[in-house]
Amino acid sequence: MERYNSGVDIASIVTALRARLEDVLAAPRGRYRPLVVDCESVGWVDDERARRLAAFRDVFVVDERTISFVDALVEPPERTLAVDRVARTLAQERSLSAWRNERYAVVGEYGGVPHFELERAAARYFGIRTFAAHVNGLVGRDDATRMWIARRSPRKAIDPGRLDNLVGGGIAAGVSVLATLVKEAWEEAGIPGTVAAQAQPHGTVHVFRAQADGLQRETIFVHDLWLDASFTPACQDREVVGHRLVTLCDAGALVANRRGPDVVTADASLVIVDCLIRHGVIATGCSDYAVLCRLRYPTLDPVCGLG
Repeated sequence: MERYNSGVDIASIVTALRARLEDVLAAPRGRYRPLVVDCESVGWVDDERARRLAAFRDVFVVDERTISFVDALVEPPERTLAVDRVARTLAQERSLSAWRNERYAVVGEYGGVPHFELERAAARYFGIRTFAAHVNGLVGRDDATRMWIARRSPRKAIDPGRLDNLVGGGIAAGVSVLATLVKEAWEEAGIPGTVAAQAQPHGTVHVFRAQADGLQRETIFVHDLWLDASFTPACQDREVVGHRLVTLCDAGALVANRRGPDVVTADASLVIVDCLIRHGVIATGCSDYAVLCRLRYPTLDPVCGLG
């Protein structure tokens, strides 16, 4: 178990924290075309990827402003099969992240009827809206509340080796927020289901940014889970290689890091900042408070338009 105790005052690093998050969470620039299904925009694709999708003429209709399915693909199961074939071709071309054999439901809003399902590795390529459940693992101490931080395996397809929330995972098609939380809590930290189910929901935060593999448009369901001081996390699936227990102030200092071995993922950074705001560590009167609050709730559609 790693431990980190720097004693840094949050006031001395909050400006650096803000600067780092404004950088890594910057809104995408450039031209994106909506993927429109049943009159609803469910994804956003840049010009280069749109040109590649145009080659799949039996699946997509691509014009200067939109991408849609051909008329023959009316039912969700048919779209799912067709898009799966496209995604497998893109994977063979190494245009996607590592294949997961896990599908996301493609919806406009959480809980909506899926227009189709899409392999997780292709989610950013198509710029679909994804959903995840994250948990701040908190420990109450007399001197200060502490937070468990995990280190991702260097073998992870996304953000290998970076620091992360104690628990976090994407919500697969047909799986609930709670079921995802319980599953990931056991796999990543060895938290029994009866304990994980006690996690307290605290709304959502949003991530909207351009990445090498496309657009990340993600809504994260945020939770706090108060753990016994005697509990030590233990990963069950090799996706986490270590844990450390830090004060909330020190968690903020980690989020401010831009380089070196202790960089926190963008997703976890946002969840941690949300926790620091809710617990009063980042005070309402500080000069960066308003900006940090806004960073939690960006729009999930490109404001750059279609050109």
